[in-house]
Amino acid sequence: MRSRRAAIAIAAAVTVAAGLLVHATTTGEPGGAIGDALYAALAYLLVALIAPRLRPAIAAGIAVAGCAAVELLQLTPLPARLAEVAPPVALVLGTTFQAADLAFYALGAAAAAAADAFSRRAAGSSRGARTTPSSGAPARRPPAGTRSR
Repeated sequence: MRSRRAAIAIAAAVTVAAGLLVHATTTGEPGGAIGDALYAALAYLLVALIAPRLRPAIAAGIAVAGCAAVELLQLTPLPARLAEVAPPVALVLGTTFQAADLAFYALGAAAAAAADAFSRRAAGSSRGARTTPSSGAPARRPPAGTRSR
C-alpha cells in the first residue's frame, strides 16, 4: 500500500509540474483544455491518494464531481475576489465559468482512471483480484457421492 501511495504522490507531483509548464508555455484554447484535463487528473490522484482502494471509476467520479463543483463556484464572484487577494488561488479555483471545461475534466479524470486501472492490472493488485499463490487453482469440490446442500 505504501508503494502505491508513493507512486500516486510522485504522479501527482509530475502532474502539477506538467500543469505549471502548460500554464507557462501554452496559450489559448489548447492550453486551457490541456490544463483542465491535468487539473482533473490531479484531482483523481488526490482522491486515489486519500482512498487508494477505491475502484478507478469511483475515484474518477469523485474527481469530476469536485472539479465540476469548483467550475460552478466560478459562477459566483468569490474565486475572482480570492484571486485578487492571493493570485495563486486563480490556478486552483479559476475565475471564469466555461461549460466546455466540464468535458475536459471528464476526459482528464477518465485518462487518469484508465492509467491507474492499467497499472493496477500490471502490478496484479486490482481490486477484487485474487493474489494468493493458489489464486489460479480450481475451486474445491466435494468428494464424489456427497450430497450438496
